[in-house]
Amino acid sequence: MTMPEAVTVEAMRDKVAAQLRRARDRSTTLTEAVDEDDLVRQHSKLMSPLVWDLAHIGNQEELWLVRDVGGREPVRRDIDELYDAFQHPRANRPQLPLLSPTEARTYVREVRDKVLDVLDRVRLEGRPLVDNAFAFGMIAQHEQQHDETMLATHQLRTGPPVLAAAPTPPGARPAAPEVLVPGGPFTMGTSTEPWALDNERPAHQVHVEPFFIDTTPVTNGAYAEFIAAGGYDDPRWWSRDGWAHRNRANLTAPRFWLRDGDGWLRDQFGVVGPIAAGEPVVHVCFYEAQAYAAWAGRRLPTEAEWEKAARFDPATGRSRRFPWGDEDPGPEHANLGQRHLGPAEVGAYPAGASPLGVHQLIGDVWEWTGSDFHGYPGFAPFPYREYSEVFFGPEYKVLRGGSFGTDPVACRGTFRNWDYPIRRQIFAGFRCARDASREERG
Repeated sequence: MTMPEAVTVEAMRDKVAAQLRRARDRSTTLTEAVDEDDLVRQHSKLMSPLVWDLAHIGNQEELWLVRDVGGREPVRRDIDELYDAFQHPRANRPQLPLLSPTEARTYVREVRDKVLDVLDRVRLEGRPLVDNAFAFGMIAQHEQQHDETMLATHQLRTGPPVLAAAPTPPGARPAAPEVLVPGGPFTMGTSTEPWALDNERPAHQVHVEPFFIDTTPVTNGAYAEFIAAGGYDDPRWWSRDGWAHRNRANLTAPRFWLRDGDGWLRDQFGVVGPIAAGEPVVHVCFYEAQAYAAWAGRRLPTEAEWEKAARFDPATGRSRRFPWGDEDPGPEHANLGQRHLGPAEVGAYPAGASPLGVHQLIGDVWEWTGSDFHGYPGFAPFPYREYSEVFFGPEYKVLRGGSFGTDPVACRGTFRNWDYPIRRQIFAGFRCARDASREERG
């Protein structure tokens, strides 16, 4: 799409500049919260040193916006290979000759100065990469995605707390524990969202049978009942692969839970305290979510079911951008953007509920679905295969909805995340679903 008038172009430039600034402010907060030793240390083999993430953010910005969109001379061509995520597994990155913290900060500042100059001068139309400022939106989302990754690294680090945020609002559990989502077709994905990524496209019709879905994510209190009932010790609730992983990894509770007599504590960004029974459980892998659902006589929703519950408006038959409508998320709608350092109690955002009464589909915790990651019918990789296509297949499970650490620019009703089913360091929880019987369908 093209911009219909000059004022719209200027408004788009302002929007881009604001999104880039917000992302960089967050990157700065996350990297300046710790000393240089912490920046270069690898806090987990699953994660990069924070200083790698920072320079990688700058390198991607240089590749796409300075060189490709802007046609400018490289800032640091010599470091491209170092910060190519496909060249070096995370576990090996500390051994690379990485930029020092001072060098990384200087580099990202120099790149950003050039990017803002490109933004002022480039035409935001004429080719897909710049139409509606797509490349700039892609880079803003990329930086925010790495900010969430860096936030996960902060959760893994040891030592005194270094991050702070306001407490989450109180919740009020919805009256109904589940709602019926009607069967029939709905529009899944998007062909119109300007900054949607390739795996969200194109929009297409999907038929879903009637099903019930939980009105809230599964809470810590409910999950503790699964543990107390011996859920981790009973292979009946686990898939074959899940039981093998449970034994191999010696899983006994969500990651960062600590046994305290007959109860549980949790370590949340260096602060140890009692688990909050009314908050969504977080830091569980796909196999744990799947086992809980089986124990509860339920299952995980498919990706299509999750999206229908989140976007479908039965009054109009159309798919909304978000559960609450088409407007961008506000603080009343969802727990996003690292405003808080954990999930809010269930029912804390009634203004964000879907027309059917499903709460907290956006924000708080990424939600595991039962679906493998694949392309939609008519999928076309853009602007490069390595963003999505190389991950398609049964090795990865889809997560939806975003977490408290996900920025609104990188979260939509169509946004798709994916990871290995064993991952627990991510801010992931889940909700359950079940098939509707013939009598319940009405």
